[in-house]
Amino acid sequence: MLTKKGKYGLKALIHLAKLDPTETAFVADIASQNNISKKFLDTILLELRNGGILRSKKGPGGGYALSKPASQIFVGQAVRILDGPLAPIRCASKTAFEACDDCNHPEDCQIRSAMTEVRDAIASILDGMTLEELVGKTSSSAAAIEALTHS
Repeated sequence: MLTKKGKYGLKALIHLAKLDPTETAFVADIASQNNISKKFLDTILLELRNGGILRSKKGPGGGYALSKPASQIFVGQAVRILDGPLAPIRCASKTAFEACDDCNHPEDCQIRSAMTEVRDAIASILDGMTLEELVGKTSSSAAAIEALTHS
């Protein structure tokens, strides 16, 4: 499930992707235009900067901008930076595998098998979708992302 942190991070990235590549945006402007708490957004943008997706500049003309073109930033990367592994349960994760306390044979677990398929489907979509493509999505895609945050 996409957390609010992940959703707000994607909203901020979409905001920045719509800017001219030479422009930057202040946290306060991104927050107010996207109905996000400035304090929460500060933390999110810092994580995205530390993850290599954003660059920041202090002082006059400062703010945040994408570190590379939106066509080179994949949604899966941003979601992992903010929300961690894409797998719905830890035992299905490729990057953060943890065996369940109640499972003696994870390789034979039907639940793990099903959740691995879910992980692979999510990763296939998000790792194949660039920020540029996300910006161009219709409102039905935005509704799908909204539904993810409420399930």
